[in-house]
Amino acid sequence: MAETKRFGAPLGDWQVPPRPEGAVLEGLSVVLEPMAADAHAADLFRAYSGHDDLWDYMPYGPFSSASGYHRFCKEVASGADPYFYVLRDRATGQCGGVASYLRITPEAGSIEVGHICISPEMAQSRVFTEAMFLMMEWAFDAGYRRYEWKCDAYNLPSRRAAQRLGFSYEGIFRQATVVKGRNRDTAWFAVIDKEWPALREAYVAWLADQNFDARGRQKERLSDLTRLVRAADDPLV
Repeated sequence: MAETKRFGAPLGDWQVPPRPEGAVLEGLSVVLEPMAADAHAADLFRAYSGHDDLWDYMPYGPFSSASGYHRFCKEVASGADPYFYVLRDRATGQCGGVASYLRITPEAGSIEVGHICISPEMAQSRVFTEAMFLMMEWAFDAGYRRYEWKCDAYNLPSRRAAQRLGFSYEGIFRQATVVKGRNRDTAWFAVIDKEWPALREAYVAWLADQNFDARGRQKERLSDLTRLVRAADDPLV
């Protein structure tokens, strides 16, 4: 009879990682800049205008005026958790989305990516995927053990994005919170550190210029490359 384990594996020389603090993350197609309302809010408001559905699953928004969105950006940019980044497209110089680190728990080696709001134009480009890669790369290089993605269980586009990006499905937390007066069941996904080396190779292969034709269309899908890394797939995706 196999011996029953009483404890998890010891962590050896693992050390508590730092919190995100102002580093600019630079890729080939995107630069992630710590949010500053005066530098970013006007660009972002223009990028989001006419797309109120982007806020459907957010605890805030939509915003009816540029000044209202500027105030929001100024407020959230002053915080350390969530820690907001703005995605700037290198090709156009324009800002087209935000993402943040949140639920930052260095003592457990856990960090989440969320508050993701991307303009439709940017969402269809390599920019968003490279931004997600850069944020994940920073977290694991810094020493985090667990990188989380959570979303409303009804938000199927977010669940599909999580799986495409290599996050493993971990289940549904029922009646997890209340958002805009509605119940929210929350779908949980995560990548852990031992999966990162193989997942990083999948991202590098997908982002390579040779994976795209002359019209910028992908030859191999990222979801196919991450399939071998994911520990569990979402049953609804």
